[in-house]
Amino acid sequence: MRYLTSGESHGQSLNAIIEGFPSGVKIDEEKINLQLAKRQSGYGRGGRMKIETDKVKILSGVRFGITTGAPVCLEIKNKDWENWTIPMSTSAIDDEQKNIAEEKTITALRPGHADLAGAVKYNHQDIRNILERSSARETATRVAVGAFSRILLENFGIEIFSHVTQIGTEKAKNTPRDYKELQKKADSSELRCADESAEEKMETLIDKAKQDGDSLGGYFEVIITNPPIGLGSFVHWDRKLDGLFAQAVMSIPAIKSVEIGVGIKASELSGSKMHDEILPGLKHSTNNAGGIEGGMTNGEPIIIKAAMKAIPTMTNPLKSIDLKTGQEHKAHVERADVCAVPACAIVAEAMAANVLANVFLEKFGGDSISEITQNYQNYIGQNK
Repeated sequence: MRYLTSGESHGQSLNAIIEGFPSGVKIDEEKINLQLAKRQSGYGRGGRMKIETDKVKILSGVRFGITTGAPVCLEIKNKDWENWTIPMSTSAIDDEQKNIAEEKTITALRPGHADLAGAVKYNHQDIRNILERSSARETATRVAVGAFSRILLENFGIEIFSHVTQIGTEKAKNTPRDYKELQKKADSSELRCADESAEEKMETLIDKAKQDGDSLGGYFEVIITNPPIGLGSFVHWDRKLDGLFAQAVMSIPAIKSVEIGVGIKASELSGSKMHDEILPGLKHSTNNAGGIEGGMTNGEPIIIKAAMKAIPTMTNPLKSIDLKTGQEHKAHVERADVCAVPACAIVAEAMAANVLANVFLEKFGGDSISEITQNYQNYIGQNK
């Protein structure tokens, strides 16, 4: 399975094409829209979320609510497009329209964004040509594709959820050990934090950052339960599952580190403390490996952790330069969030789902859900 996305932040729409998705999978559009709504939610989100209410439109590859095996085309309309028809026009514009478009031209580079490198790479003088595609708005399509992957994986009892463990300097300290309870608390929290006491302190930090014209990042975990043993491979570097997860999650805007299992703490642990003893039934006494050993799933829940940096666009902008003049200038201020860590966690869920669905299909093969199910059941049966 592979997919491509297209579209700009203030363009007509965001689009995705999924190729290689099996036939016979029942698709509930509301499950896709639920994930899109989760991506838009969270304490600290900005004004754009008050404008858009993302809904998916399936244009092909699904008939009567069931996938056909043909490429799936998805569309998410940008409601704000009505205010950008001239500045983001795909057709040539006249002199009068150029004056209107000029108002949306950006030349003041923003530190921490794709502005500088993108403008140099693609030889643009108007940074809007970079901003529109590099915007995290693009992740809406990834979440929509991820919802398809989740639906596929749910047929085999695989579930994915996330929870926020840190905002700024405030860390969650009292989170449930039981995954069902952890998921329930995270889903009921505006910050996806399962520690109510820490959540209140996190909200206070966000309020202070907003008042100061600043922004905040944080840390979150994605947990995947009930994966079968043997997804991924040890035989080549580019088939190792932990590497695939790392690349996929790192590709999300503002992510600066990705860890599996205990992650960086592995450097502190001796072998006797680090490695998970194997028990009867092919189970493990602990899960420091985060469900992946040798680039493959070992049957334990997959644990992916990621750190998101503070959003670069701030209402109290940093020093920068104007690309046109080369002179010192305050960074451009575009409408943005104060904190988007909960939303980023939802995007990471989607990216993890896409990676896992791909290696799942690679392992169990087939063009239809019935064929894949038979292959899966045969495999599970031989390892009982």
